Amino acid sequence: MIHHKIYTTVSAIPKTWENLAVNDIFLQKTYLKSIESAAPNNISLYYVGVFKNDTLVGIALVQRVQLYLKDLFRTTKVSCLKTLAQNALSKVLKGNVLVVGNVMHTGQHGIAVDQKQLSVSEFYTEIFNAIAVLKATIKTEFRKTVRIILFKDFFKDDSFAHLPSLKQQALHTATVQPNMVMPIRVHWDTTAAYVANMTKKYRSRYKRARKKLDGVVCKELDLNTIKLNAKQLHALYLNVSKNASINTFTLPEQHFLSFKTHLGDRFKVFGYYLDQKLIGFFTLLENGKNLETYFLGYDMAQQQTHQLYLNMLYDMASYGIANGFSSIIYARTAMEIKSSVGAEARSMTLYLKHTSKVLNLALKPVFRFMNPKKDWQERHPFN
Repeated sequence: MIHHKIYTTVSAIPKTWENLAVNDIFLQKTYLKSIESAAPNNISLYYVGVFKNDTLVGIALVQRVQLYLKDLFRTTKVSCLKTLAQNALSKVLKGNVLVVGNVMHTGQHGIAVDQKQLSVSEFYTEIFNAIAVLKATIKTEFRKTVRIILFKDFFKDDSFAHLPSLKQQALHTATVQPNMVMPIRVHWDTTAAYVANMTKKYRSRYKRARKKLDGVVCKELDLNTIKLNAKQLHALYLNVSKNASINTFTLPEQHFLSFKTHLGDRFKVFGYYLDQKLIGFFTLLENGKNLETYFLGYDMAQQQTHQLYLNMLYDMASYGIANGFSSIIYARTAMEIKSSVGAEARSMTLYLKHTSKVLNLALKPVFRFMNPKKDWQERHPFN
């Protein structure tokens, strides 16, 4: 007998959950506790377990994201016509969204299944049953209607991109910005070897960026330092976050402290100091052999002068190389500059539908408008 259970707290999920989450930190209890303790105000978490008889054979992270008109689009200088279009689209998309996956991070980090005991098709049948229960629960308890169902982010060869199961539920396929991934080559045993592998043009670029630091010191922050600087870290994060064109959430002030508290050495925060003042930071998550880049922030007045963002990308590469990771996941956005340090674009797909049959017909072009294809030049820095 295949059935599911829905949990609303990490403490309630079964111990055997960890057996299925062993290969992905984003599904493990320590990470889930980190989010649960410091989630954005508009995100609620649900944990779905799929059982075969009494054995847990599949798990899923489901997030309820509450989108509001004022939050969907950031304040940017656009034409009056585009502003009107954005307002119209916001009315279609606003409301409650159920995301199977993690809206706070690029990649498919919401699903794990023991495929020896349960097929992907059987798993999805129970996930859609769970979604139906959650929709009814949200309607009853919160008097909110779930508008959109979203499954994110799949590489083309992902076994969970199971089209028969997803298309049967009238989900649209949508291509999103690629995930930028840098495979670490075997002979890159040091940062010097990584730089030596670059063409002359990109070695010169690396050296110029390093000179631009000009007195800026980068150092890892421990738990106590993160606690003491929580407000400043959050302010620096907001400097970057508020410049994104579309907004689905804002991290709370204690987010990075919560992650360090629960994840310990698997979560890294590196700060940039100028004259002992914190002017920037970046964060990393150690996920098996993959080094996952997380959120960052910087003082806008210092960014250009010291090329903080580019130097952060180089420092992420250095950390990954020095600590024996096989790849660095730079995530989406800023594709061109990430490709200039060695990251490669890997296409990603998501699946979504509107719960209104009429609006579902219009959802794909609406999503395409909100997520336009961006022209960018992929860089090739290595010999």
